[in-house]
Amino acid sequence: MVAFRVVHTRMLHSLYRGLTYIGGPAVRLYLDRRRAAGKEDPLRAGERLGHAARPRPAGPLVWVHAASVGEANSVLVLIDKVLARSPDATVLLTTGTVTSAELMARRLPARAIHQYVPVDLPGAVARFLDHWRPDLALWIESEIWPNLLAAVRARGIPAALVNARMSARSFRRWRYAPGLARGLLATFRVVLAQTEGDAERLRGLGAAGVACVGNLKFSAEPPPADPEPLDALRGACAGRTVWLFASSHPGEDAIAAEVHEALAGRLPGLLTIVAPRHPHRGPDIAALMRSRGLDAARRAEGALPQGGDAVYVADTMGELGLLYRLAPVVCMGGSFIPHGGQNPVEPAQLGCAVVYGPHMWNFAEITRQLEEAGGAVAVADPAGLAAAAVRLLTDDAGRAAVVAGARCVTEHNRRVVDRALDALAPLLAEAGVTVRA
Repeated sequence: MVAFRVVHTRMLHSLYRGLTYIGGPAVRLYLDRRRAAGKEDPLRAGERLGHAARPRPAGPLVWVHAASVGEANSVLVLIDKVLARSPDATVLLTTGTVTSAELMARRLPARAIHQYVPVDLPGAVARFLDHWRPDLALWIESEIWPNLLAAVRARGIPAALVNARMSARSFRRWRYAPGLARGLLATFRVVLAQTEGDAERLRGLGAAGVACVGNLKFSAEPPPADPEPLDALRGACAGRTVWLFASSHPGEDAIAAEVHEALAGRLPGLLTIVAPRHPHRGPDIAALMRSRGLDAARRAEGALPQGGDAVYVADTMGELGLLYRLAPVVCMGGSFIPHGGQNPVEPAQLGCAVVYGPHMWNFAEITRQLEEAGGAVAVADPAGLAAAAVRLLTDDAGRAAVVAGARCVTEHNRRVVDRALDALAPLLAEAGVTVRA
């Protein structure tokens, strides 16, 4: 039986690798279509095929792979600490989205480089690794690319899976291919899970070196805000009651409009800010608001909210830190549709009262802790959101209690990054990265 599983796993790996060999033209066509849709960077298209845009720096190189914006933001604090304690090291951060690349261009520290992750074609993977020759690979959360992981393993590059998560649903799916899961996870000598449940499920799939250190999002620094635009927005909103629907997804913008309509009669001068998860949706959101009789201004057009505007569409990139400092009450997007929610830690760190809908499974442990401490408000539907928003906007003491509960949770978990760094210390040393305390 064991021999059969080994052969079966090798067959699956060989089949996948063979398909990616012959599927190269289809992948290139797919990238062309994404580029035409604005989802790929035309000036850096070669990086997706493994062609590096810059030379490899001398000295130890730690490669960190994070899928998109949320994962990249969560690992910035770890990158900062590695570089601060390792004067000879360089960090190479790869992500797969244009929005994450734009954000990292502003937020990465010195001695950190951003490149797009290569697509999972054997040739692209080989070119990428031949050029960068990483001394250590740190993969963030749960993105799995079989050819890339197999190449890391074949080259003997020490690797760790950091801030790992494995939902019960994903665990059940992987159980149908246990040998494949075990083979992929064998790439990682250290696996740092977000929760004990994640750790248990990862062990059940055959991962080795599993430990639960907590969620790096708790240790991340709050998103920054430029003082000048913050002052301009505060001036434009002076005297008005403001709330924010952050990182909204399609289907949720109408909910923000519905809540505004329910509250406007009770809160004269109410301003609803909608910050879409994907800023290119800004024109559609503004059109939706106007179709409902709500005047809307768009930040991407350089506008500030005027007295007659009911809704301000914040359709720019990397400005949530500014908006969280402006709005005392924040509703997290991705929670009223089956998406899994967006990160509630950032607004909680900045003193916002956080509200979210029923779909927050991507942050299940974080929301559990927040709710147990009274540090967030979970609602079931738009009517519940309207009720929670009006209560938090009008009851200063009630809002302060939610903010205080969240602060207890975020402060208690601040040392997650230090625990992660301690667990990674042997691999860092093996990679030639001298980490000084």
